[in-house]
Amino acid sequence: MIKIFLGVLAVLIVSGCSSKKHTHNMYKPFQMVKAEEATLLQVGNEKQYCYICGMDLIRFYKTSHASSSESGTNYQYCSIHCLEDHLGQGVMLKNPKVVDVTSLKFIPVGEATYVVGSKKRGTMSYVSKYAFKNLEDAKLFQSENGGKITGFKEARDSAKEDFKHYKN
Repeated sequence: MIKIFLGVLAVLIVSGCSSKKHTHNMYKPFQMVKAEEATLLQVGNEKQYCYICGMDLIRFYKTSHASSSESGTNYQYCSIHCLEDHLGQGVMLKNPKVVDVTSLKFIPVGEATYVVGSKKRGTMSYVSKYAFKNLEDAKLFQSENGGKITGFKEARDSAKEDFKHYKN
């Protein structure tokens, strides 16, 4: 009787573990893309990780931002929050870019339309900030997920507000 009980218990444990694993694989955060869809602009062993916080850039790709230094070094960030944090350290950065959620390509932040505060999760913030090259794409995203349409300055100002919440 004990052998039967242990056998049934073993089957339940194994099937339970495999179903959890399957469920886990089904969950994919909105920000995440397949590795082959991501463009990593940094070089070296740490190129897949945010320059400021170390978060995985593929997992948080749709909120990625990038810039370069005067010397030409490329930096990539998981979010506008980390870009702002780097700027707050007094560095001079040029050519800031953001990932267009629709095409998954980097575009200059000045050409981006942001949707701030959608129901999609934010990265490094409770308030999400997603960028789009085309206003029509931003409006469609907004109609499905809420949020406010803004430009880079307003999205950056929203990121600066995040810092006030972390310091209190």
